[in-house]
Amino acid sequence: MTDTPQVLLAHHLKTLKLPTFLREYDKVARQCAAEGVDYPRYLLRLAELELIDRERRTIERRIGQDLVGEDRGCRLRSRRLIRTKRKPEIARRRSVSASWRPRTSA
Repeated sequence: MTDTPQVLLAHHLKTLKLPTFLREYDKVARQCAAEGVDYPRYLLRLAELELIDRERRTIERRIGQDLVGEDRGCRLRSRRLIRTKRKPEIARRRSVSASWRPRTSA
């Protein structure tokens, strides 16, 4: 029966997608108890660890995407370049077509 709070806490942390909280809460709690740190600072330490871990995973994911989709990115960049080259051409057509309109006298 004493494991019930830990099981529920683990379930809730998984549901909330807080893996670092799940992994580190017990260790950080022991450290904070030994240092005499209050509860808000305990939560602050856990939140900081979670943020650091998320930033690390985001960077790793982006690096992995860059390595896998390198060719795809080049194609997207080349399409953007093509689009930017076409824009002045479209603007030129509009100005030329506007000059061919008959003028109305007011």
